[in-house]
Amino acid sequence: VQLQASGGGLVQLGGSLRLSCKASGSIFSINAMGWYRQAPGEQRELVATITSGGSANYADSVKGRFTVSMDNAKNTVYLQMNSLKPEDTAVYFCIADQQFDPRRYWGQGTQVTVSS
Repeated sequence: VQLQASGGGLVQLGGSLRLSCKASGSIFSINAMGWYRQAPGEQRELVATITSGGSANYADSVKGRFTVSMDNAKNTVYLQMNSLKPEDTAVYFCIADQQFDPRRYWGQGTQVTVSS
């Protein structure tokens, strides 16, 4: 399974960005997709995940500002990021989990930079 993320960039404080990540390759049945992020010098952290049934989970730091969604037919996950803050600056990685597959698949990462 390959994951291709897009949509990162530079935005000002309070701005918005929408990330997309499409899964391709040997896809059997995706259970969940989502996003992690890693800021310079920091550990990688969960941002948001969503199951194929639509159940979403968010880090406390992004609740109310970010929305994760998934198009099952397109094997694509989105992350709408509003009210961005400088502390949201990080490389954002998408992930995918498949049914009966113990591996977690990771995308290559897309940079999000929020300037103050």
